[in-house]
Amino acid sequence: MTAAQAFLDELPSLTAPRTMGDRERLLMGVVDLCDRANRAGEPLSSRAEINGLLQDIFLNLIASAERDLRRRLAERLSSASWAPHGLVTILALDEIEIARPVIATSPVLTENDLLRVLIEATLEHQIEVARRPDLPSRVVDAIIEESQPLVMAALADNQTAEVGIAQLTRMVAASRRLAALRSSLVRHPKLTVDLAYALYAWVGETLRSAIVARYRIDEDKLREIIAAVVRDQRAGEDQTPRQTPDVPSQSELDLEQQLISKLDAAGQLRPGYLLRALREGKLSLFKASLARLSGFSRDAIDAAIESGRADLLALACATVGIDRSVFPTLQRLITDLMGRRIITSPATQGDVIAAFSEPPESAARIFRERVARLMRPAV
Repeated sequence: MTAAQAFLDELPSLTAPRTMGDRERLLMGVVDLCDRANRAGEPLSSRAEINGLLQDIFLNLIASAERDLRRRLAERLSSASWAPHGLVTILALDEIEIARPVIATSPVLTENDLLRVLIEATLEHQIEVARRPDLPSRVVDAIIEESQPLVMAALADNQTAEVGIAQLTRMVAASRRLAALRSSLVRHPKLTVDLAYALYAWVGETLRSAIVARYRIDEDKLREIIAAVVRDQRAGEDQTPRQTPDVPSQSELDLEQQLISKLDAAGQLRPGYLLRALREGKLSLFKASLARLSGFSRDAIDAAIESGRADLLALACATVGIDRSVFPTLQRLITDLMGRRIITSPATQGDVIAAFSEPPESAARIFRERVARLMRPAV
């Protein structure tokens, strides 16, 4: 008799757990059984039977399973290669104290599961994903694209993650504004000499000493780089009102579209995400997300925002269901990122009020008409 058959013979006495002790005995009994079957090398058909049984039992009990029981179950299954996939993904999305061991070590979680945690779970969950050993390259890309400071810092500390030169280059560039990345990047095993030069330009004296100790540094080249950084900074401060700091490369635009597609497919691309993108300083991502939600072309969104006209921005926001009360905050964030004021004359303010009085379909029609006139070549 196999272990699975033995447990199935005992199952009738366990199928109606009434107390916490009954539920724990049932769940942990199945876990012990699976562990023994796996180590004993029982037939795949037997292990599959147990695997399905465990998942069915857990899904039936999860609504009433106590927090402490779920936590102990997560700890037991965190390193089990035989654990049911559906069960592990449920635990990975549970509260962080339950999810942490599963996210950290479960061999059952796939790249898509980790991406789902990044999209759906809390900041603490995202940090645990970034710390996961041997983190896949696709997940690294998603973390860098989102560029959440604490998650990026955890990724910089993860020296086993599948980080390529292109990804490390983006992290070094991000460290110019995210100081928490610098120490970890200076000590990262994949840091190249060229990237070390870039880091040297904006780290403190202690980290500069660490760079010099690790690499044979050309002091003249360093001085040139630092001078170039200073010139770039001054040029940025002297930008004319027509210039904007958010001019993404084609590769960055492609990554934006990948992220937006994933968010859209997961049902997470909502009006609230637009405000989040702006708060994180991602004007280009805001534009791309607004284009996807509204159905307007990216060129139309770019033209509307570049025009500085508050009425066009209000119409686009009204089209996707952004509340009028949120608009002043959204407008201020865009103004800060663009380095200039959006036109707010009394007449325009009247148009803003009128825009949010329109139904979404009507707002979309008016937006298209006004942007078409705006983009019409002068004769």
